[in-house]
Amino acid sequence: MQTGATETKLTQSQWQRLADDYANEVSQWTVPFRQRRRKGKSHPVDDFLFVYYRYSSGQLEHWHPGANVRLECPGGVPNHFSDRHYRKESEIVFADPTLMDEKSFQRLRWTAELLRQTESRKGNFSCLGLHEWAMVYRGHEVRHEKTTPLRLPQAEIDAIVESRPLTCTHFDAFRFYAIDAKPLNRIEPTLESRPDLEQPGCIHANMDLYKWAFKAMPWIGSEFLLRCFRLALFAREIDMRASPYDLSSYGDYEPILIETAQGRAQYEQAQREVADRAAPLRSELADRIESLVALANR
Repeated sequence: MQTGATETKLTQSQWQRLADDYANEVSQWTVPFRQRRRKGKSHPVDDFLFVYYRYSSGQLEHWHPGANVRLECPGGVPNHFSDRHYRKESEIVFADPTLMDEKSFQRLRWTAELLRQTESRKGNFSCLGLHEWAMVYRGHEVRHEKTTPLRLPQAEIDAIVESRPLTCTHFDAFRFYAIDAKPLNRIEPTLESRPDLEQPGCIHANMDLYKWAFKAMPWIGSEFLLRCFRLALFAREIDMRASPYDLSSYGDYEPILIETAQGRAQYEQAQREVADRAAPLRSELADRIESLVALANR
């Protein structure tokens, strides 16, 4: 999506087919999530993006074309095409960035700057996923204790945390550290220092591309959002496989044993794969958001 890009026009049958295909694809995650919730169950990998991030499974299922796409709607406008974001001209409907409120506009400007600053830095691949270990340090609080057991005794987890430097640069990961683990981190990330600290090796910063994409909805478009969702899900799987939790009851999640030299090398390789997949998405997301800001014409 570029400023001044040629607009696409879709007939109702064309865009409805796209919307149906999209809804069918995301249902492989959204439907099981809601089924588990009704039964009071949870999945530590597949449910995380719906629970941690403020974007519901229902919102993800709603297809949006993105800016610069005009839809023929002779049969009426879908309910989720809100007039806060969409403009209707006769039987044509389109997501109009000029309808963006000031809060959304400023947030997108800030997000684009954060993405550009992050991609300009060298990635740090020495953290070894120890943030999940630091979160359960000394066992006072264990985030997933009701659904997922630990695979090591508490004393061994504590020893691992104490034996290696903690180098987390991500505020939202650091803030969930156990209180006794926070002084062990080499830096103290804050919300205010986020633009100065986030770097492209961080598995959580790469997972957050999904968050920054859905905060640019509906203008960013569902097809791009789904690409970010898929990356975030892959990053979450790596995150939990390298954690001290036992995922064996949830399927084929081979643990990444970062307490061993072989496991540490395996984690770094997986972390680099996440970063390699995230790099073009981050650049494209920044491009798209900058275009949206320009189209909003503030």
